[in-house]
Amino acid sequence: MINLAICGINGSMGKHVYNSAIKNGFFVSCGIDKVLGSSVECPVYRSFDEIKELVEVIVDFSSPELLDQMLSFAKANKTPLVIATTGYTEEQEQKIKAYSKHIPIFKSANTSLGVNLTAKLCKLCIQVLNGFDIEIIDKHHKNKNDSPSGTSLMLLNELQSTLSEEKNPVFGRKGKGKRKQSEIGIHSIRGGSTVGIHEINFFGENESITITHTAHSKELFASGALKAVDFILTKTNGLYNMNDILK
Repeated sequence: MINLAICGINGSMGKHVYNSAIKNGFFVSCGIDKVLGSSVECPVYRSFDEIKELVEVIVDFSSPELLDQMLSFAKANKTPLVIATTGYTEEQEQKIKAYSKHIPIFKSANTSLGVNLTAKLCKLCIQVLNGFDIEIIDKHHKNKNDSPSGTSLMLLNELQSTLSEEKNPVFGRKGKGKRKQSEIGIHSIRGGSTVGIHEINFFGENESITITHTAHSKELFASGALKAVDFILTKTNGLYNMNDILK
């Protein structure tokens, strides 16, 4: 039985990870959250410094502000990390890369196998649909903090890595002027209780293709995170992502 610590355990995704972990035979030894008091049957701490229990893997669905103490704890205890938090600064992204030289870190803005398969399909489209205009649209619930979504940025990076020449990202459109072929548009829509919809549009002169991934429940992200736990336990130091699982 694998001993997990869940960072952000009292948040919406943290609760899904906790329930899915219990259902699938994992042991949640403790949680870390800024907010104490919850229905989970394990100790919950405000800080990693308070942890007394055995922790074999940390699953993180929290906020960027907890990154420093989480990385310090993981490095000191040689604990692998599964990071699914989004909204990091470039400095924080570089810090994660630096710590991956000392511990195994799995990091993905979206732990859905379907989303990551969508990214692979988009890369195939790039290879075939030369010269098509590309626009990304993400739709989420009204309480989501970051726009565009971490998944939109992940898809953008995947597309850029396949293009023969990097395109200029345009976040939303306002004002006058024709669309340039050197652009990729990224648009965010927020409202209601939408879990997550990502559309990648390829527009040609006489045809268009849209690849859409729809998340119907946050359970799928919890399931993907637990697959990442099984994966990262077998790895040496380094930085990994969903593409490594899909190989």
